[in-house]
Amino acid sequence: MNPVDTKNAVPDGLSLDKTKRVASDQLGQQQFLELMVAQLKNQDPMQPMQNGEFLGQMAQFGTVSGIQDLQKSFGSLATALQSNQALMASSMVGRTVLAPGKTGYLPAGGKLGGAVELSSPTQNAVVTITDSSGQLVQRLNLGAQSAGTARFTWDGMTSAGTAAAPGVYQVTAQAQNGTQPYAPGTLIEARVDSVSLGGANGLVLNLAGLGAVNLSDVKQIG
Repeated sequence: MNPVDTKNAVPDGLSLDKTKRVASDQLGQQQFLELMVAQLKNQDPMQPMQNGEFLGQMAQFGTVSGIQDLQKSFGSLATALQSNQALMASSMVGRTVLAPGKTGYLPAGGKLGGAVELSSPTQNAVVTITDSSGQLVQRLNLGAQSAGTARFTWDGMTSAGTAAAPGVYQVTAQAQNGTQPYAPGTLIEARVDSVSLGGANGLVLNLAGLGAVNLSDVKQIG
């Protein structure tokens, strides 16, 4: 098909500026139809538009229309998701969650809880609590455990039998896979102090003693 003479092909009511915009990726449905009608009116009678060309342009029209509808749908979905996140955030503050971490917060007169993630059964899982200087504060023997999640609770008492000061403590674990010792991952129980919305990571929980944690990383909500 010969190129259309834009001087003669522009339909009534369609300015040259609008014609230029038609060539961009912001083509509207009405503009697309007007251009197609103009092409049909101004085509060379000796070389009329073939069926394949006509169907190809109609497919382009369908693609443009579909993309516009899809963009509107995604916009509505994004709005709904943001509203749902805001509702979820308001209900999370003050609740307790279980999330991956190596530090936990011991409140005054309270306890520090968590869990050990065991990849295989062990004869004795051990949780070690140390202070900010690396000094041993307490060692918890959990005994024989099967593979999975083994919960623990530290009552805040040191190995010397005195009450530990409130604050942040390091938590590590040891276990054995057969005869081979290994360090399993630890989950810490923490209170949600606040919630941050938006950003690339979606909903972010700000936990006491743990800092910021993505909601997707949380293993359990209490």
